[in-house]
Amino acid sequence: MSALVICASSHHGNTRKVADRIGGVLGAPVVSPVDVTAEQIDAADLVGFGSGVYWMAFDPDLLRLVRGLTAKPRGTAFVYATSGLPETPLRRYTRNLADLLTDAGFQLAPEVFHCRGLDTMGPFALLGGLNKGCPSAADLTEAAAFARRLEAQNP
Repeated sequence: MSALVICASSHHGNTRKVADRIGGVLGAPVVSPVDVTAEQIDAADLVGFGSGVYWMAFDPDLLRLVRGLTAKPRGTAFVYATSGLPETPLRRYTRNLADLLTDAGFQLAPEVFHCRGLDTMGPFALLGGLNKGCPSAADLTEAAAFARRLEAQNP
């Protein structure tokens, strides 16, 4: 199985830590959405798409990449993210990205990885940030376990 992890991590490197851990387990390169090509995506059996969550949305470069993919049969995709606050039932950003991936022709992995990350957006900056120390060692251990489950499901 060939794997690729696409990661947009722009503020504190929270999501990049998670992507590196997942990529390490899968033996996959970690690339940014602006540096990856459609050919690289098509060549992989398993592709991860993730970013930090900003104002309840994935990174614009990641969304632009996915929206720009021509719809055709592809391998399996998985979604991962870090955020300062939990996803709300009113705005399912992970579901929105999953729907875009399905529209592009990917089969979707049944599980999403999501953990907290240091958040200094808006008013949290005044407090020195929310979720200091996140992702934690335990979060990164769970990211590795997530990757092993993906690997077992996609031999």
